[in-house]
Amino acid sequence: MLSDAYLILENGAVFKGRSFGYDAEAIGELVFTTGMTGYLETLADPLYFGQIVLQTFPLIGNYGVIPSDFGSGPAHLKAYIVRDWCKEPSNFRSEGNLDSFLREKMIPGLYGVDTRALTHVIRENGVMNAMISKSRELSDEGRDRLRAYRITGAVSQCATHNAQCRINSAFRATKSAFKVVVWDFGDGYRMVRRLQALGCEAVIAGHDTTADDVMAYDPDGVLLSGGPGDPSENTSIIGEIKKMSNTDIPILAVGLGHQMLALAHGAETVKLLFGHHGSNQPVSECGTKRVFVTKQNHGYAVSTDSLPDGAVISYVNSGDGTCEGIEYADNGVPAFSVQFDPTDEVFDKFLTQISVHNERTEPYAAE
Repeated sequence: MLSDAYLILENGAVFKGRSFGYDAEAIGELVFTTGMTGYLETLADPLYFGQIVLQTFPLIGNYGVIPSDFGSGPAHLKAYIVRDWCKEPSNFRSEGNLDSFLREKMIPGLYGVDTRALTHVIRENGVMNAMISKSRELSDEGRDRLRAYRITGAVSQCATHNAQCRINSAFRATKSAFKVVVWDFGDGYRMVRRLQALGCEAVIAGHDTTADDVMAYDPDGVLLSGGPGDPSENTSIIGEIKKMSNTDIPILAVGLGHQMLALAHGAETVKLLFGHHGSNQPVSECGTKRVFVTKQNHGYAVSTDSLPDGAVISYVNSGDGTCEGIEYADNGVPAFSVQFDPTDEVFDKFLTQISVHNERTEPYAAE
């Protein structure tokens, strides 16, 4: 039964709404996403691990739930907040509504909230912990839990483990141009599918894979996938990426992989005030000044003041000027990274670099 519920922020602010979805309280890090569509992909995105997600677009759920569009994996977000949800979606492919989906995935929901005012609070004060509660007032124990909440171990809980990869690790295309190892930090399987569509054989490697394990696959290139959480927490992974950077294998790093590749080169990362979340984030390409509308989901960025010699910024965020891409020249081997969801142009560049570097194969030609 739908009932009154409250969103209580770490700074003491309280927003009243109505509960829907799974009937439970929840604590998480509150973030907002600006996408006008794609709510199903948002709900399935592992990069929201440990977070309460606020949709800034006012009406969510109008085209229903379409499982074939986002798979059947677990949902990693802690709770979901909308202004209004559509109780009667209109879509011939729909197999249910938002309320039933949240119940099935055990995600508490809150609607009827002034999401515009709530977004303003986050933009002014930054991301903060929040709690969905049936009571407007928290006990001392509840306030302590709210303040103490931290997102930890995100990659290990969302990404593939190396032991799981050995069973069915090869994803072969009909016509294989190159073999690429996708080092999975949470979003690896989606990168595998993208590479397959470009004619590559993709091999998934778990987050706990070593650089020697990756080299044992004899790859033509390595893709470091995106993932959730604080990049600096993954010290052992960063150490293995540093070893990989000393090989002669071309590297493309995406999202969390982009941040950890920078850390492996001695750079630093910083937590953003409210992050970049959504499918409409503008990015400028340095040099050409071309602007791309990109999909992003991250709360950390590489500090531009900490980049080592030889590392060149290739993209910046058009809104706040933060680093969105870096190019490296490790031992003369091309390596580059992007903070955003890679465009076809980024994949074309990666496969072209593999082609130029790897004399055993025919040059890659994008269709």
